[in-house]
Amino acid sequence: MSAKSAINKAVFTPHDEKMLAAVQVKRRTKKKIPFLATGGQGDYMTFICLSVTNKKPSHVSITKVKQFPGSSSFTKRSMWTIDQLRQVNGCDPNKDCPEFDLAFDNAFDQWVAGSAGEKCTFIQILHHTCQRYSSQSKPEFVNCQSKLLGGNSILHSAADSVTSAVQKASQALNERGERLSRAEEKTGEMKNSAEQFSVTAHKLAMKHKC
Repeated sequence: MSAKSAINKAVFTPHDEKMLAAVQVKRRTKKKIPFLATGGQGDYMTFICLSVTNKKPSHVSITKVKQFPGSSSFTKRSMWTIDQLRQVNGCDPNKDCPEFDLAFDNAFDQWVAGSAGEKCTFIQILHHTCQRYSSQSKPEFVNCQSKLLGGNSILHSAADSVTSAVQKASQALNERGERLSRAEEKTGEMKNSAEQFSVTAHKLAMKHKC
């Protein structure tokens, strides 16, 4: 089981919540260092998780979850509602990068994700969720690539893929139906031709016999 699946099962499922996205992060320092796998002595893993309640009305939360060395359990450290989120800073609008900042009413954190791809996926889902669930003023997304905020998000792409698959399947069935229809027509024509040939042959045979 992956760490994200384990977090969902251990932290959110018991509270009747569903995790929508999670990204493993480390705090940024003044001196940029590459992202290293955690697990060393005194080290711990940190995840920023996005979740929604299963019961209506839906409540969306952003939770900081940690896993400490030598432990298989996960611990909630901080939690904010989506309406407390004020700004998401993607740090570079021109290229993929793992850095991003989250500003809340009472907190500001600068993070670096495990990879640019993980960060991009998290921000895409976070933006989509804010558009859907934020009841007050929506948070500001700054310095984010347009592909993360536009209609070409992974969520829309997934929906488009399903729609495209259905359309292709429908088209294939229609084409198959047309081919079967044409085959039936040709079979009918051949049957009629055979019957006409049989009648003509019979007439000729009777004529010569006379």
